[in-house]
Amino acid sequence: MERLTVPFTATTVAPEIADSDTSTGGGWIVTVFDNDYNTIEEVIQILMFATKCDLEEAQIETWEIHHLGRSVVHHGAAEECRTIATTIATIGIRVEISQE
Repeated sequence: MERLTVPFTATTVAPEIADSDTSTGGGWIVTVFDNDYNTIEEVIQILMFATKCDLEEAQIETWEIHHLGRSVVHHGAAEECRTIATTIATIGIRVEISQE
């Protein structure tokens, strides 16, 4: 099994990934939910690492997660979204993969 290297230290909490196939759209999305464990800085860093987005996009998505309770952080193919969700979940934050 390949081990993921995250470029910072974070509190370890059991990750939650839900795979929800309730839509009929063709693409897939990754949704990240707010929690009481991770800092804003941790979420920004993991979003940049997992999705390869820039700082500004990670900050906007983190603001949405913190203030709205969730944010869609990636759109893509099913396997790509699963990989990204697995990476994000390494910091213990709840992540959901679903069809658009």
